[in-house]
Amino acid sequence: MAFGRLERPRGSQPMSEINMTPLIDVMLVLLVIFMLTAPLLTSSLKLDLPKTEGTKPQEPDPQALRVVLLASGELRVNDEVLSDAAFAERLAPLKGGDTEIHLKADRAVPYGRVAEVLGALQKAELHRIAFMADPLGAAGAPGQAASAP
Repeated sequence: MAFGRLERPRGSQPMSEINMTPLIDVMLVLLVIFMLTAPLLTSSLKLDLPKTEGTKPQEPDPQALRVVLLASGELRVNDEVLSDAAFAERLAPLKGGDTEIHLKADRAVPYGRVAEVLGALQKAELHRIAFMADPLGAAGAPGQAASAP
């Protein structure tokens, strides 16, 4: 009678490698989430600013440059009426500086005009731009436009 070899089957060996598939899956999901949310974070420009409840009357900062766009299309910088060319010349010495711009636009000003002013400010490398609003009740009912300062 022949006897076969009496070998014990070896148990499974411990795994000495890391399974990368779940890690890669999680990273790809996170990448997709960031790719979808990043454009939403950068395009948050709201222009319906004339009257809000959250604004409080503040004294103007003397260091800030106050830019006002009137419904007539007039551009004022610190209560001085300027043309577009004069506005660009006024911004030239401030180029790349840390000057804060307070932009106040009348409700009737077309978006294109506001975009032109923003373009001139960005061309002058001025990035600290604050959109100003009047508090509710400061100049009449919420539907009425406030007069220029």
